[in-house]
Amino acid sequence: MESNQIAGNLVPRKMFFTKGVGRAREKLAAFEAALRSAGIEKFNLVRVSSIVPPNVTVVAKEAGLQELRPGGVTFLVLSRIESKEPNRLMAASIGVALPKDASNYGYLSEYEEFGESDSTAGEKAEELAATMLASTLGIEFDVNSGWDEKEQVFKMSNKIVKTSDITQSAVVGKDGLWTCAVSAAVFIL
Repeated sequence: MESNQIAGNLVPRKMFFTKGVGRAREKLAAFEAALRSAGIEKFNLVRVSSIVPPNVTVVAKEAGLQELRPGGVTFLVLSRIESKEPNRLMAASIGVALPKDASNYGYLSEYEEFGESDSTAGEKAEELAATMLASTLGIEFDVNSGWDEKEQVFKMSNKIVKTSDITQSAVVGKDGLWTCAVSAAVFIL
C-alpha cells in the first residue's frame, strides 16, 4: 500500500497556499480569472472539508504547482467571495492551525466577508481554525473571549505549534464588472 493511502483513503502528503483576484463581465469568468491569478486554473478542483492531514508538509506555492499536472483532479479547501456592487470591500481567507505533535491532524477554516480588510478577515479565519483544533485537543478556553486571549491560552497549552492565514481582499470597481477573490489550501497526494 502506498504511503499516501490508508485503507483506501487518499491522504495528502503536502499542501500549499495561494490566493488571487479576478474581474470580468460574468461571475463565472471572474471566478476563473481569480483561479488564474492564484495559479490553479488548469486543474479539476474538488473542494474538501477542512482537515490538515497528520504529517503533512507545507511547501511553497511554486514547488507545489510543479507536482501537479494540468487536468489532474486536485483537492483543496477554497474560500471564495464575489460581488459586482461598486466600491464593495470583500475578503476571502483560509486560516490554519497545526498541532505540535505532527502525527495529529490540524484544521483549516474558510472565511468570507464583506467590509473587512485582509488583517481583520485573516485574524478571524485563524481564530476559527485554532478554536476548532483546540477543542479537539481538549484545551480549555472561554469561547466568548477575544482572539488575543484565546491565542495566549492556546500557546500556553503547548499543544498548538502554529496558526496563520492567507487572505485575499478586493474592492469592486465602478465599471460594473464582477470581482472575485479566492484563497486556497491546495493538497498534493
